[in-house]
Amino acid sequence: MKPSAGYTNRPASDNPRDIEAWGLTEAARRLMLAAQTPENPEPLRQALSLNQRLWTIFQSSMAEPDCPLPKELREKILVLSLIVDRQTFERLGDLDVTKLQSLIDINRNIAAGLSQRPADGTASVPAGMAAPTATPPRAPMMAPPANPGAQRPGMAPAGMASGGVGKFNISI
Repeated sequence: MKPSAGYTNRPASDNPRDIEAWGLTEAARRLMLAAQTPENPEPLRQALSLNQRLWTIFQSSMAEPDCPLPKELREKILVLSLIVDRQTFERLGDLDVTKLQSLIDINRNIAAGLSQRPADGTASVPAGMAAPTATPPRAPMMAPPANPGAQRPGMAPAGMASGGVGKFNISI
């Protein structure tokens, strides 16, 4: 995928995990920047719109018939995406920058999970799934948090962020 103009921090890797983590981190970064200028609502509207588009990609990937993730994991991702939808629409309605932290936390925590790699360098594959092939399926990958018992507000529900395989293009 060709890097978008103006995005020098886009990952050089074509690894879907890296691209997804970058997209979530970029959306969180833009939400944080928008929060710094509450007197100008346009950056906030743009950041919220970007975040909504990104999570719509996750939603549509989970609804695809050939999604390789287990049904329970897909359902948890969809529940999280509904939380993001609700928060996004509420923020678009009130443009309250003091209420952005949950969206920022969700994006940053999922991105952190996607950025983690197993210690032995092999990809973890959930039970019942085949190992990735040369052409991976198109579902977003949600990796497990480093310490699942230490969940903070805004984090994915327990079990939500377990491994998967996927690839999709993010153009932001």
